[in-house]
Amino acid sequence: MDRKTFLSYLGTGATALAAASAGLGVLDGKASAMSATADHLFGFDTNRVSGYFDPIAPTDADQLVLPKNFRYDVVAAFNDVINPEGEKFGSGCDFNAFFPIEGSNNRGLLVNNHEYSTIFSIGPVLNDKMTADQLHKNLYYQGMSVIEVYRDEKGVWKMDTKSKYARRINGYTKFEFTGPARGISALKSAATAVGTFANCSGGVTLWNTVLSCEENFAETAAASGLTETHYGWVVEVDPFDKSYLKKHTALGRFNHENTAMGLAADGRVVVYMGDDKKDACVYKFVSKGKFDKSKGRANSALLEEGTLYAANLKTGKWQAVTLEEVAKAVKGKPELQQKFKTQGDIVTYCQEAALLVGGTPTDRPEDIEISPFDHTIFICHTNNDNHGNIHGHITRIFEAGNDLGALEFDFEIFAAGGRQSGFSSPDNLAFDSNGHLWVVTDISSSSQNKGIHKSFMNNGLFVIPTSGPDKGKALQFASGPVECELTGPFFTPDEQTLFLSVQHPGENTKDLSNPTSTWPHRAGEKMARCAVVAVSGFKLGN
Repeated sequence: MDRKTFLSYLGTGATALAAASAGLGVLDGKASAMSATADHLFGFDTNRVSGYFDPIAPTDADQLVLPKNFRYDVVAAFNDVINPEGEKFGSGCDFNAFFPIEGSNNRGLLVNNHEYSTIFSIGPVLNDKMTADQLHKNLYYQGMSVIEVYRDEKGVWKMDTKSKYARRINGYTKFEFTGPARGISALKSAATAVGTFANCSGGVTLWNTVLSCEENFAETAAASGLTETHYGWVVEVDPFDKSYLKKHTALGRFNHENTAMGLAADGRVVVYMGDDKKDACVYKFVSKGKFDKSKGRANSALLEEGTLYAANLKTGKWQAVTLEEVAKAVKGKPELQQKFKTQGDIVTYCQEAALLVGGTPTDRPEDIEISPFDHTIFICHTNNDNHGNIHGHITRIFEAGNDLGALEFDFEIFAAGGRQSGFSSPDNLAFDSNGHLWVVTDISSSSQNKGIHKSFMNNGLFVIPTSGPDKGKALQFASGPVECELTGPFFTPDEQTLFLSVQHPGENTKDLSNPTSTWPHRAGEKMARCAVVAVSGFKLGN
């Protein structure tokens, strides 16, 4: 008897227990209650996921493979011209966020992060030392792109290269520091920084701006002779305003993956963040002031003052990462007392400070999302081979009193990667309007299709239905090209389209004349290009 049939024989309580024992948890019934008003996913005459696509099998093909009745359009690929000024789409595309123009689901601004350069964007690096031209390209092609996209009369998604909004934000763009580290000696007294790079995932604020996260910044900063402490922050940009560029130091400096923003019961802004590093902590920031919708973008000031916390999974408490708490922890240790003199020092050297106050080292906490239905917190712990967590897991946090501002919590393992679930190394998350969880995976290119990862083949996109006949079962929706990871899933408001990044196909290429991938297989080309695609559905039977 297969697992789906087995679960159909069980009652609700037993279903949850059986699913958990198989490595997958389930949400409660609150999500499915939204079904009556939810939009129709991908344009089908239903908003249910399960039963309306046939899950694909793992594959090692150099293609972006989707289920029957689905298609994709390449909206923007590496080095494509994005605006009248001739600026080029960057490298290592990751996070996506769609902002409708005048309320349209078919035209808007798409913000995309560019995490790092590859051999296809800067060429082979000889003796581990970049040339001047490579250093320039490395800074230019990282960062972010703001592009205008639209769906034409035939239903095809395209980029509008004449857009007045389209622009690049990269290693040459000037940002303003805010918060406790602005102007401190650890930042060389700087009030501004030149550039953002290593931009991994991100998030959308309650006031309709983007928070972009600087992750593995150290290598680029060192290669370019830049001040390392100017990077590793959360940056804020307004897609519709080219002049709005900030780095919020109150949110801490570490290997940021993404942000997930919500409201505490009393109206304070809460931002959850992961630190994509082995044995790193999970964080949340709680603002001092309260959100006021009428103030619009001025609410950004709430990110300048508040309390940063690290999760202690052993005690179920959020530990304040503050000067007061760190001072207690370093009492009698002169060297650490000298290092942590101000709150600016605390946030600048946040990883060390978080461990000092009792934050729990975890297994590469990457994407964090807040369930829109029950306010539980989902965290992708991608993996950690330091102590045997090879396939990773998804943790679900329950805040005390269902209040995002609470200082105590409980948690469970919602999904465990491995053979029993069919996926390995969960990375980014997204919810659809039914509360179903969409998960992309990040098996390293060097491990794909080998050893214990062989059965998973290429990285993919999975959906875990939280209601319906396939509740609690991970269904594979997409498989990426060779050596890529799929990143940044983001739905349009009507859920007719899912934007998805295909990052670093052919990453292990050593010889440009013999690439390991040539996706997206453009005519006359023999190279791989990272790209953003728009996934949409056909009506059944077409």
